[in-house]
Amino acid sequence: MISTYRRINSSTTSSKVPSDLKYAQSHEWVRVSGDVATVGITDHAQHELTDIVFVELPAVGRKVKAGEACAVVESVKTARYGAGWFYQIKLSQPTELSGLLGPTEYSSQIGP
Repeated sequence: MISTYRRINSSTTSSKVPSDLKYAQSHEWVRVSGDVATVGITDHAQHELTDIVFVELPAVGRKVKAGEACAVVESVKTARYGAGWFYQIKLSQPTELSGLLGPTEYSSQIGP
């Protein structure tokens, strides 16, 4: 999915983890509709980042591979790749979604 410069602290406990999404360990979510994936950062990540000051989205038409950084989110706390939704991609390899976490696994990662 999307790489990060650092792991987000897992101390936030009030995060919402919708059951209709898939999750990356790096705190991005994906909602799939047909062959289009909508991508954003999780509620947990938004709480950790606090005030977002800049977002750089991938160029329209750009091809990206799983694990490749393609967007930048900067906050007053950190600059981070990756959060609402930011962009949509057309899936060329839908099987790569199997590498993402389900809601239960992601909830376990961020804590109670």
